[in-house]
Amino acid sequence: MKLAKSLYFQIICAVLLGVLVGHIWGQQAIALKPLGDAFIKLIKMMIAPVVFCTIVTGIAGMTDKSSLGRLMSKTLLLFLVLTVISLAIGLAAVHLFKPGVGMNIDPSTLSMAGLSQYTDSAAKLGVVDFFMHIIPETFVGAFNKGEVLPVLFIAVLCGFALSAMGERGRPVLDVLEAVSQMVFRIFGYLMRFAPVGAFGALAFTVGQYGITSLGSLAKLVMTLYIACAFFVIVVLGAVCRFHGFSLWKLLRYFREEFLVVLGTSSTEPVLPRMIEKLEGLGCRKGVVGLVLPTGYSFNLDGTAIYLSLAAVFIAQACNIELGLGQTLTMLAIMLLSSKGAAGVTGSGFVALASTLTVIHDIPLAGLALLIGIDRFMSEARALTSLASNAVATVVMSLSEKACDREVLMRALEEGHQAPVAEPGKQAVTWTAEQPQRHS
Repeated sequence: MKLAKSLYFQIICAVLLGVLVGHIWGQQAIALKPLGDAFIKLIKMMIAPVVFCTIVTGIAGMTDKSSLGRLMSKTLLLFLVLTVISLAIGLAAVHLFKPGVGMNIDPSTLSMAGLSQYTDSAAKLGVVDFFMHIIPETFVGAFNKGEVLPVLFIAVLCGFALSAMGERGRPVLDVLEAVSQMVFRIFGYLMRFAPVGAFGALAFTVGQYGITSLGSLAKLVMTLYIACAFFVIVVLGAVCRFHGFSLWKLLRYFREEFLVVLGTSSTEPVLPRMIEKLEGLGCRKGVVGLVLPTGYSFNLDGTAIYLSLAAVFIAQACNIELGLGQTLTMLAIMLLSSKGAAGVTGSGFVALASTLTVIHDIPLAGLALLIGIDRFMSEARALTSLASNAVATVVMSLSEKACDREVLMRALEEGHQAPVAEPGKQAVTWTAEQPQRHS
């Protein structure tokens, strides 16, 4: 059957089966955790080479290097605006639905047990530390941990160096293009295990925490999901309409990636495939390679919504009134902490711990109210951030005239990836004036 061979259908079945197994055989389902962990490790293994090859070959093929600075400036400005809007939406949602009002919790009765791993990570976060972390200790060291930003930094330098070398750098570029083909082929093989990974991760989550754990804090979880849905439908929908393409068709195009994120609660496993499929939308390799990995660290809109919502929830639960000045200070700190937590396991929870550690107006012990349901909330954060970064990449490509609109519209209408020219068959070029079409 054609449907049974579809990765989308297989992942849906795996997700539903994972929830069922976790709910019925809770203790046994916890033992399935290695399935999800192994899949995530397999994919993270490929992130560094994918990002490196994509960015180096993309930048080396650009004909207008002056447009790179403009692209990065516009991209970071867009990310900043989206993050501010996300924080405001989270703040509005928690004041509208008031999920913490009436809980009347005494902070002194809350236990800090189990929070040390998050508070310790939060203590290490800082703006200076974050930017220093971008610079790897050695050239090869950028690839050791598979983190995006150090690899991005090295790749940009290599791309400019190869471009400056001209024809002398062509043999190296040809090798990287061949390696890129090989890496994406390997990634295609690994994605066949996505249903197994999604099944194991969801079975463990439901088995470990139980669906019943959502009961007392269901209003908070629903508030987060409503706020995230509002951001995606209203804010991202308006951005898409303004640039002449459909949000719904874009989300349908990435449906398999969203299901993987739903199952694993992480956006990292789909980064290589997102790069490949965005190129399939007609977006130039150089733009995709710069905007998407940067968004993974600087455009965590789902996390931003969660931060403002969760912090005020704790204040409401503990009967703490926040003044306007305290709220604005909190939002300013969150604007930084949402970026500084990028690449840290449980980044949303760590960013919240980092914020509460600094502002002192809300008790750090209040994190104990959230730790049991954070896993269920992390899925909303990850899905929202992935949708935002997909939209941002397409928008930046259109803005820089680095996207073939005909290919974009055809791929979105058909709901699957358009064929992309193989590396080496056609030089990858990008100018600010004229978009290059896929052959």
